[in-house]
Amino acid sequence: MSTKKLGSESTLTHALPSDTRSVDAKAANAEDVASQVMNTGLVETERGFPVEENAKKGRQVGDPFTPEQPTDEVRRFFGSAFADIEHFVHMLEEEGEIRGLVGPREMERLWSRHAVNSAALLPFLPRSGQVLDIGSGAGLPGIVIAICRPDLDVHLAEPMARRCEWLSDVIEEIGLDNATVHQLRAEELRGKGRADVITARAVANMSKLIRMTTKLIAPKGSLVALKGRRAALEVQEAARELKSHHLVANIHEVPSIMEEESTFVVVCTREK
Repeated sequence: MSTKKLGSESTLTHALPSDTRSVDAKAANAEDVASQVMNTGLVETERGFPVEENAKKGRQVGDPFTPEQPTDEVRRFFGSAFADIEHFVHMLEEEGEIRGLVGPREMERLWSRHAVNSAALLPFLPRSGQVLDIGSGAGLPGIVIAICRPDLDVHLAEPMARRCEWLSDVIEEIGLDNATVHQLRAEELRGKGRADVITARAVANMSKLIRMTTKLIAPKGSLVALKGRRAALEVQEAARELKSHHLVANIHEVPSIMEEESTFVVVCTREK
């Protein structure tokens, strides 16, 4: 995969190789083991939103499930991007669980808890520029952003080769020419350029997230994080990090068009 430039300062030199299937077997096995542990669910205190702590309760891996259907309001919301979003969700329904991308209890709510939830940050993106989605995982929200905003240059940073392979497959199948995958952790991107907006979902609490991304935010840029009901508490706990890194945080409650629980979008804007 060709490397694209991130920001005006330098070029990302560690882009995802064109063939991620050549990953060392031991590393791949280690990832599989980690996947079995991680995909019991996402814990809000560590990963943000949604919450799922015990895989022994409810649906198990491989059990049949009834796919969630998008409502007419969802179709209207995504507009011309709906067909590609639907394609992406169908790919998750078919492969998300077996590839260790989505927990078993999440398979029945891919639209409400994942596609629609990820889209909550769309109003907080710039009119143009570069977006860096860290910890992209299954492509939420990175792939959703790339589909809905073809005018943005979207970079997906994900350290696990297996997940990078998935992201590359999605990009190729849907035909996204504005998205680039980088097999890197956020910390490894330091010194390789800055993005206008950094996005994150289910990556870390706000304090840690600020420390991870502050050197990746361009002047007058922002960090946009999708959070659950603990958003205000996390921002409060991150007061020291916000001040020391010259960031101002604003919390926006975004009502869901599919469920009662709102999504909270934390926008941290750089003052200097």
